[in-house]
Amino acid sequence: MKSLLLLSASLLFLSCKGGSNDKDSGNNDSANPDSDRTSSERKINDPTNIIIETSMGTIKARLHPETAPVTVENFLGYVDKQHFDGTIFHRVISNFMIQGGGFELKDDVPTEKATGDGIQNESARTKKNLRGTLAMARTGDPHSATAQFFINVVDNASLDHPAQGDGYGYAVFGEVTEGMDVVDKIKMVEVGIGYMNSLRPDGRLVSGPHQNVPLIDPVIIKSIRREPKS
Repeated sequence: MKSLLLLSASLLFLSCKGGSNDKDSGNNDSANPDSDRTSSERKINDPTNIIIETSMGTIKARLHPETAPVTVENFLGYVDKQHFDGTIFHRVISNFMIQGGGFELKDDVPTEKATGDGIQNESARTKKNLRGTLAMARTGDPHSATAQFFINVVDNASLDHPAQGDGYGYAVFGEVTEGMDVVDKIKMVEVGIGYMNSLRPDGRLVSGPHQNVPLIDPVIIKSIRREPKS
């Protein structure tokens, strides 16, 4: 199944695709202070803040292009395409994390949205999975993260590089700066086993039961936008 789901409180599955590693030609590297930086790092030089509007309140976060350039560039690509509008936090574990960004409601059933390819896993260089950090969800393939992300609600050292058996952790790409009270409200919603429509590799939707799904009131991500620079 293609769904990017955190399988348990000690085993999270997330996804990433190989980022650009292009090198400039015809330049004098010794005179170029950015010559040892990837194209993604040069493209996103300054910290980027985002605003996550949810049905339970507003969350603001600062992204980490300095330690997760490929991941941040990928995430902002989905932000700019408004991919997250109307998606939900579809997996909530009160002593672990809240996960969203991949499913939207269709006829009241969480249905997985199509995404691009996975990206390169940057967990070896990113910050730790501490409470309030944003990290990418993936499958068993460490380089499979696309749009789904989660917010750690406790310190999750088991998710850090290289704690996982595949030799990769879960890439942290940002941290909450305002709205942890909203995150804490979301983590306490009633959850249980719910049916969701997941995308197969061939593009078919397959319905099946999933654990830790909010059951009474869905937690909707109304939008994610870049915060305007002052």
